Amino acid sequence: MVPAKLQLQSWFASPVVLTQHPDPARMNAELEALFLMRETDEFRNKFASHIPQAELFESAFSVFKWTERCVLELRSFMLDNVGAAVAHLNGYKPEEMTKLTLENHTWFHVMRHGASFAAHNHPNASWSAVYCVRAGEQVPGRPDSGALRFLDHRPGSNAFLDAGNSSLRREFGFGHQVLNLVAGQLVIFPAYLVHEVATFLGKDHRITVAANCWFTSK
Repeated sequence: MVPAKLQLQSWFASPVVLTQHPDPARMNAELEALFLMRETDEFRNKFASHIPQAELFESAFSVFKWTERCVLELRSFMLDNVGAAVAHLNGYKPEEMTKLTLENHTWFHVMRHGASFAAHNHPNASWSAVYCVRAGEQVPGRPDSGALRFLDHRPGSNAFLDAGNSSLRREFGFGHQVLNLVAGQLVIFPAYLVHEVATFLGKDHRITVAANCWFTSK
């Protein structure tokens, strides 16, 4: 018997958007110098919800209010791509997007050897984004060093595993998804996704910029 045509649909899916800055070297060098200069108590997030670590610096959530050229360039790159992703995924036309204002909280992280970031999400935003300024040293034999991990948010989905579901395609599989960011890479994802940063084991430093975004009507 010939089986009926299968109609494969993706339910309960979480869209993750990846893109790469076409020429990030000069901008990233300026961002790195600026962030390292402002790695001080004046610019530190004084209301951080995570457990303080000497190896991790988190800035206040106002980076995109700065006026330096490199910050303005990064702001445009990140927020323009968030807007493009939202328009595409929601089917919004340009005239519909003009009726919306994209709000954001944005900050930078500097991670040194031994730093990590515990699993969390961002319930007060619709979208989150992470841009990699500097990926940090690659450690032989430790591909998880400084990796951005997204945790499976479907409780019990892998409670029973056999040959029928243990080799599913990535978008339907179980377990966390791992991204080893490279300089100039931007990842945009729903803010409800639980994510973490694995312990960074490089001898130098890793720098990222994170943004939480939400939309209001004009």
